[in-house]
Amino acid sequence: MSFHAKKPVLACLRPGRYARRVIARRKIRYPVSPALRQYLYHFDRQRDIPRVYSDLGRFTGAVPYEDPRGRETLWLTVMYPPEVFAELRPLLTSIYSELKLGRDAEQHEHLLVDRIDFGDFGNSRPFRIRITNLFNDNSDYFYVKHADASRIYGLELEHILSPNRINYLVNGNTLIEEHIAGVPGDVFLREHIQQPGLNKVRIAKEFTKFNERTFIRLLGDMRSVNYVVDITPDFEEVQYRVRAIDFDQQSYEGNGNTYLAFRFKSNRSVTRLAFDVLNRKSIDQYVAEEHAQMARRAKVESGRLRALLGIMRREELAPREHVVTLAKELDRLHGTTDYRDCKTMGELTARHVSTLLDIPPTDSPWESQY
Repeated sequence: MSFHAKKPVLACLRPGRYARRVIARRKIRYPVSPALRQYLYHFDRQRDIPRVYSDLGRFTGAVPYEDPRGRETLWLTVMYPPEVFAELRPLLTSIYSELKLGRDAEQHEHLLVDRIDFGDFGNSRPFRIRITNLFNDNSDYFYVKHADASRIYGLELEHILSPNRINYLVNGNTLIEEHIAGVPGDVFLREHIQQPGLNKVRIAKEFTKFNERTFIRLLGDMRSVNYVVDITPDFEEVQYRVRAIDFDQQSYEGNGNTYLAFRFKSNRSVTRLAFDVLNRKSIDQYVAEEHAQMARRAKVESGRLRALLGIMRREELAPREHVVTLAKELDRLHGTTDYRDCKTMGELTARHVSTLLDIPPTDSPWESQY
């Protein structure tokens, strides 16, 4: 049954109904399977980069990192013994060159590792590496994380189905991610949303579409700290793009509220804004637009999407009780019995994408090759 014949999810929400506690504890980390590694190799994500994640844990001191305004963050700036840092520097600059320039990149002698931050939060426990060009003092960042299958599926689905391209590399237990630029969601909602002259309709429209595209591919935990807002001046108005930056909760939780960004308390202000400035027909229009755009992307990348979901369907990515609970919630939400026979989170995700985007089932001939 087509989702377009049903009531859009956002239109079912009401102000004041927010998720109070949808994520109780740190998720289980799932290894990257041989089938997924072969997929990553085929699409040039698997690279022979240094496996530095474990080595980065050899720091001997740390101080809280403060943002440019002097406020403490969840990050710690870490320090290493001179001999350890001397080992890490060429490895990290070579990884950055590989991420930006491609294979056999050797143009990194002028790059300086001038800060390493550690985040003892989330499932990936990331390291943030600041790289500075010695010729012009321009700085950039990338992230080193513990490779986790759920997160990699989230990155791939973001690359295929969203309007955003994702640049990352994998080798062993090391996952390298490019920095995603933008105003952190919590900062945007705290400091920008009430500014005079802000186009509230455009903000509400973009958050409506962001909520829909994360729900369709079952990306959870889109609290305000887990996305950024990309602000682009246009010739008359300012354009906004909301981009997910955390993919740990891809198809994991059994609580359906986890997959609705508008259910989180930290997004309360933008939820209320959407209900204030958008009527039901406008919400329906923006939801339909996002479905149509995602369906076009799925068709353009149909081979890649089928390959990814074909592997994902066969893998364990969450406890069995999460799968059963989420299947019941999706059946209840959509008024169907389509999800009750799904045995894995990958099956649920494939069924959800196929149903909501009106595209053929994702059984793939690629499955026999992995």
